[in-house]
Amino acid sequence: MPWWAYLIIGIIVVLLIAVVALYFVGSKLQRRQVEQEELMEQMAQTVSMLIIDKKIMRLKESGLPAQVLAQTPKYARRAKVPVVKAKVGNRIMVMLADNKAYEVLPVKTEAKVVVSGIYIREVKSVRGQTIKAPEKKKGFFSRFKKDKKDKNGENKNKSAK
Repeated sequence: MPWWAYLIIGIIVVLLIAVVALYFVGSKLQRRQVEQEELMEQMAQTVSMLIIDKKIMRLKESGLPAQVLAQTPKYARRAKVPVVKAKVGNRIMVMLADNKAYEVLPVKTEAKVVVSGIYIREVKSVRGQTIKAPEKKKGFFSRFKKDKKDKNGENKNKSAK
């Protein structure tokens, strides 16, 4: 057998071992995530708070307590996270938010939110406003799509028949 055949067989074996290892590590991480989700669901409370400010910033720069920063892995400290500064009762707190909740949270208004520790999970209601996600910007290529609708709501391609 030529030398390149041994090389290809070796590469295939290494890739197969890597795929099997990633499968088992992924299933372990998925079980751990489900357990943490259940714990967060048990600890959830509905709280009324005044949202002062919200930003997406690095975890180190967010102003969270030192204990929270000590518990996060080093690779996650540099990641950007949605941070909300809110007044809960008579205390001003810095909290983390879920991405979906962060988009809906209004600034400088009072809202009822579901909180689990320092993590905002969802927005229940906003005083004097309805909850709706901001509209996403349309991309550059969206104007080139074939299924555009005209002003009457009909597809242009179907009305030509």
